[in-house]
Amino acid sequence: MLDWKINYICNKIKTMNTLLFLGSIGFQEILVIALIVLLLFGGKKIPELMRGLGKGVKNFKDGMNGAETNSENQTKPNDENKQ
Repeated sequence: MLDWKINYICNKIKTMNTLLFLGSIGFQEILVIALIVLLLFGGKKIPELMRGLGKGVKNFKDGMNGAETNSENQTKPNDENKQ
């Protein structure tokens, strides 16, 4: 039972190594970056930063969904124009 968990974690770590724009960054590099961020911002500021980042992503997704809805409404003919 423990083997599949270890394999799962190893696969996740391997996929972390090939993140989109980071190339072949390893676990040690990620750990160093995390420590630097912790030293720069402190433990209390990081949750606030992540909360703000999450809100920004949510607003972006909402904006994209709104843009798709507007473009669909513009391409569909109105019922009033058919009569």
